[in-house]
Amino acid sequence: QVQLVESGGGSVQAGGSLRLSCAASGYTYSPYCMGWFRQAPGKEREGVATIYFGGGISYYADSVKGRFTISLDKAKNTLYLQMNSLKPEDAAMYYCAARRTRTTQCNIGTWREYNYWGQGTQVTVSS
Repeated sequence: QVQLVESGGGSVQAGGSLRLSCAASGYTYSPYCMGWFRQAPGKEREGVATIYFGGGISYYADSVKGRFTISLDKAKNTLYLQMNSLKPEDAAMYYCAARRTRTTQCNIGTWREYNYWGQGTQVTVSS
């Protein structure tokens, strides 16, 4: 059973930065796609960025391209999301997620495709 624990959320002003972390444990030998999703009140959960857990190409939602960076520290089994130039519309609960994969292509897809979720970490951006 995969466990995911997020940290690093908080409150920032528009234009500021935050780095989210997701500590992963309980992996088997199955390959996984890992990523970040977010959900604002009254909105559907949306994908932000994904990456293959063995490293490789990362994928981003258009709304965050050029501002957010997803990365892995395989030695620490930790996924990160560096968020720069934050906007009020980035405010949401951010979730770390994982799904098994048969390829190294980890397109974001929809949240329904992901098997494992963290508890979420809140990001607030004030204008």
